[in-house]
Amino acid sequence: MKETASETEKAISPSRADGSRRWLSVTLKIIVPLAVSVGLCWVLMRGIDIGQMMEIVRTQCDFRYIALMMAMSVLPMVFRAMRWGIQLRAIGVKAPLHILCYSIFGTYAVNIVFPRLGEVWRTGYIAYRQHAPFPQIFGSMVADRLADTISVALIALLTLLVAFEPLADFVRTYPAAYSMIAAILTSPWFWLALAAAAAAAITLLRICHGKKATMVKRFIRGLWDGFAAIFHMKGKLPWLLLTVLIWGGYFAQLYVAFFAFPFTREMLQSHGVAVVLVCFVLTSISMGVPSNGGIGPYQATMLFGLRVFAPAAALATDTAARMFTTGGAAFGSLLIASSTATMAVLGLLTFLLIALDKRRNSRR
Repeated sequence: MKETASETEKAISPSRADGSRRWLSVTLKIIVPLAVSVGLCWVLMRGIDIGQMMEIVRTQCDFRYIALMMAMSVLPMVFRAMRWGIQLRAIGVKAPLHILCYSIFGTYAVNIVFPRLGEVWRTGYIAYRQHAPFPQIFGSMVADRLADTISVALIALLTLLVAFEPLADFVRTYPAAYSMIAAILTSPWFWLALAAAAAAAITLLRICHGKKATMVKRFIRGLWDGFAAIFHMKGKLPWLLLTVLIWGGYFAQLYVAFFAFPFTREMLQSHGVAVVLVCFVLTSISMGVPSNGGIGPYQATMLFGLRVFAPAAALATDTAARMFTTGGAAFGSLLIASSTATMAVLGLLTFLLIALDKRRNSRR
């Protein structure tokens, strides 16, 4: 009886472990991003009259600019598909442009529901559609995203040069936040902890020779092959040009959107391109926060960027500050809602076209 009980316990324990892993996966993929989105929206909206915010959108917004922004949003995604195609060709994967466009449109749609899984989905889709190795395609995707990170960093540097005075004034107004961020980034313990974590991971991979360790090493090698292809690929100049077009397209969308409301139009006239640049960089960085399609972080960072350039009269009294915050929240919420709607429609069309493509291929 004891042996039977022991065997039963052993049989149950793996299923418990599998259940725990599934629960952890669901928590990280769905619950955490949803909590971030809901939490930030609640923090942002708790002091705002939603009815008043909707009234601002209804009475003050020129929806022609929002419609133009939504139409413009398709172009950077097509440019992104073209750029990724150059990287894929460097590793021997020749995917048609329409298939690459499906992969990009689908990525954004999946990210609305399952943050960060869109990138995995597009890798899997291209690997399946083109009969190519997943790790290499994944490495190519990582290189694609790294290029975006470098682009945002360069744009942020440009923004510091263009909008240094307004940013410096804002920092002087809120010294506590600046001191906290500076203390973290200049702390040797922060950098030592990062270095120790990286060293531990590398050491573990080197000393472990089991089946799982070998699989991880092969996967990393495939990642590196896909990533390294960017350095010796053909078409570096078109790739750089497409990168400029991608980020220029994103910036142009936001610039156009600033004409949609009277108060954002006035800020644009007073401060020029600097106000758009600051909001653009902050909202671009916010997309790195795990959330459902940027909902929550986008509005919070947009409002933060607008406050940097807010006229003194707009923040002089509690009532004026509340009105400005309501207007800023209306602007940010409308932009992210419009973007989400565009991605959702494109996503639905994409998955329909993918299904038709799959059926057509199965008949051959």
